[in-house]
Amino acid sequence: MEELIKILEKTKPGVDFRAEKNLIEDHILSSMEIVMLVGELNDEFDIEITPVDIVPENFASADAIYAMIQRLEEE
Repeated sequence: MEELIKILEKTKPGVDFRAEKNLIEDHILSSMEIVMLVGELNDEFDIEITPVDIVPENFASADAIYAMIQRLEEE
């Protein structure tokens, strides 16, 4: 989780990603930032986030993103 928080903070500095629960609905992450984030997460965690995975539910919060990462690591 710590590595994810570092990546999120690098993508969008100044956001408390531990507290935010609606990153998409509150327009905290833009579509371009999500695309950049997907690339970073793929590289850092050696996973493959496919277009099927790029849905608001998977990017709503740091916890949701981390749950997606864990699921993809198991596949």
